[in-house]
Amino acid sequence: MRVETFLTASAARFGDKTALVAGTTRLSYAELDAMSDRLAAGLKARGVGRDDRVLVFLDNCWEAAVAIFATLKAGATFSPINASTKADKLAYIAANCDARAIISQPRLAGIVTEATGLGASFPLVVLTDPHPGLPDAADFGALLETPVTLPLNTGIDVDLAMLIYTSGSTGRPKGVMMTHRNIEAAATSITTYLENTPDDIILNVLPLAFDYGLYQLLMSVKIGATLVLEKSFAFPQAIFATLRNEKVTGFPLVPTMAAMILNMKDLAPGSFPDLRYISNTAAALPPAHIARLRELLPGTTIFSMYGLTECKRCTYLPPARLDDKTGSVGVAIPNTEAFVVDDDGRRVAPGEVGQLVIRGPHVMQGYWANPEATAKALRPGPNPWEKVLYTGDLFYADADGFLYFVGRTDDIIKTRGEKVAPKEVEAVLSACPGVVESVVVGRSDPVLGQSIHAIVVASDPALTERDVIRHCARALEEFMVPKSVEFRDSLPKTDTGKVSRRLAAESLEPAI
Repeated sequence: MRVETFLTASAARFGDKTALVAGTTRLSYAELDAMSDRLAAGLKARGVGRDDRVLVFLDNCWEAAVAIFATLKAGATFSPINASTKADKLAYIAANCDARAIISQPRLAGIVTEATGLGASFPLVVLTDPHPGLPDAADFGALLETPVTLPLNTGIDVDLAMLIYTSGSTGRPKGVMMTHRNIEAAATSITTYLENTPDDIILNVLPLAFDYGLYQLLMSVKIGATLVLEKSFAFPQAIFATLRNEKVTGFPLVPTMAAMILNMKDLAPGSFPDLRYISNTAAALPPAHIARLRELLPGTTIFSMYGLTECKRCTYLPPARLDDKTGSVGVAIPNTEAFVVDDDGRRVAPGEVGQLVIRGPHVMQGYWANPEATAKALRPGPNPWEKVLYTGDLFYADADGFLYFVGRTDDIIKTRGEKVAPKEVEAVLSACPGVVESVVVGRSDPVLGQSIHAIVVASDPALTERDVIRHCARALEEFMVPKSVEFRDSLPKTDTGKVSRRLAAESLEPAI
């Protein structure tokens, strides 16, 4: 199944139903389908053809949803770009994938112009509204008036649907190649265990350029649900009002959002009576946060999940196992196999730490124009015709097969001859009274090799370094206890709102 058929099928079934809410704009499935048809025709008339790459450089707006499906209907490949992306990165991505077109908005026109000055070439620029800085840009609204001649494209499901760039820990971003079949497999698996139905109303504040946010659009359209788009979680009270007013049933979040919610003083249990589930990925929710969310949202099911851009989703913890599998990110999602291997690729015994490997139809095709990185991530699987994904993440499985995240292979702190997973220390810190968020990094030390340094955001101004260290000492082995604690007003984060351990480490002052 090609991804654009998610929309055509839902429009045929639910034509008058609201598909998308974005600010004051409400689009029915019939309207979203017709608008994307016309924009696809407009793009084709301007030279966009099969397998061309189209950059969708927009914030969370209705035009972004139309642009994504229009690109697919034109037979091209869409690449969602975060609206906070700077010109040098945009220029690199455009050159890397030889972009045929970019669809953007006036407030980002300066970035597009600057990227062009840095070497990017955009044969077609489309803006949602005219801007004097790009007078030759095609007008989005005018393209929406293009007459449609069907069929728009004749591609198949093994064609490339999406090229989504992931930064990784170092170096230039890598373009993850996902076919229509990859996306359909992931969307089907996730909506199965979330038990999504057309009656769901999903609120998404995550960027559509972040695959977790993007899939909220793709999955809601696939099942015929309603998606409510917001630009960010910067003003939680406004989001809470939307949750209530739109009678939202599904709310995807990341750990930083959970921390903000739990720090709100005026939220009472039962504040969101329609909320059927919340889901979490990007990083594991600390067990202490899960416990407090369950108290605050007694009628809401919590899905703790793990995934990465290269395959979208890997595992989920069945909500019924939250109590007896505390700290686990669960088991493989439907139609997926997840297992842990040693450095030689052999499966390890329960309790033994190794690298997580993912096998399934949602595994990427590789990194665009990067055979070396592709060969490292995709390696021969159990069958001669397949490749499996080596995630680069350290895990162990218990005797029941439930998986536990230990850390990135390059995150492990080596101190006093011991290996320490930062996540284990952070889980203890999250249970410390007065701690809102934390990140643990290694700091160079002439005696220890590396010392453990905790960076903490506190809600209690009276909290001291000594308090935090004492709390950790009660729960951790001595070599795992932070040697130093630094208090900050906020933690460095990626464009998707995920706490960045790399940026935190780079921001450290030299140890005295």
